[in-house]
Amino acid sequence: MLAYSLPALFAMFIWWISTGVVLYVVGRPPATHTNAMLAISALAAVALFGLWTTSDDASVFGAYSAFAAALTVWAWHEMSFLTGKVTGPRTTPCPGRPDEPTSLRAPLLPAIGSVIYHEIAIALTAALIFALTFDGPNQIGLWTFVILWLMRLSAKLNIYFGVQNLTEQFLPNHLQYLKTYFCRRPMNGFFPITVTVSTVVTALLAAAALHAAATPFQVTGLTFLTILMALAVLEHWFLVIPIPAERLWSWGLASRSQPAPEGPAASQANRERIGMATA
Repeated sequence: MLAYSLPALFAMFIWWISTGVVLYVVGRPPATHTNAMLAISALAAVALFGLWTTSDDASVFGAYSAFAAALTVWAWHEMSFLTGKVTGPRTTPCPGRPDEPTSLRAPLLPAIGSVIYHEIAIALTAALIFALTFDGPNQIGLWTFVILWLMRLSAKLNIYFGVQNLTEQFLPNHLQYLKTYFCRRPMNGFFPITVTVSTVVTALLAAAALHAAATPFQVTGLTFLTILMALAVLEHWFLVIPIPAERLWSWGLASRSQPAPEGPAASQANRERIGMATA
């Protein structure tokens, strides 16, 4: 039982803690974001090296290492987006739309323009991870990153098509304009398809992990992927069920309620905020 429970707990914990850390960092004053990006970039570079070196390691340790490395690389993308460093060419509200989400969809091209650089960066990173690991038996890092990518893309599409809970409370102040591309509806026709397909994939991964012939490496790696898919399905349900998911990361969101600094640092922060608002 420990062969399943330990990787399951590890996957849930690292998912929760990494999300909270990213939210805490991006909620701090914009003047701190450059240093934060430098730090996470260094960690991501080490993680990519780790994915390459562990691609031949089909052991339990190799599965843990690849999973953690892929999540670190993913954290770079999350932070680069939420800090506003890598989003899209359109960094202004959707033309002709109110400040708050409505039941009408935004035009497709402006919506794509608000995030396309981010999506291209993720696709290029997935290709890089494939190139680093394709000839090795340890593909856990690649599949971890692919699951995160596809399920995040599915969530973005559902938010565009319309769901009840748009998770706009996770957007920092400098990305509030993205709300004008969101659509608020009880549900959309794409949601049942994505949840059904994702649930089936989760069940298939769980069955593979529980197979009697699975090696310890396969048990560990497949458990990671199963839990990751299950968490992604849960996040999808958070989009349509009135559950305050933000409470899971209230400690990470706390950085946005900290009192503003005083003195020269405050003046600099105010100038940067004004510059963002007029960009």
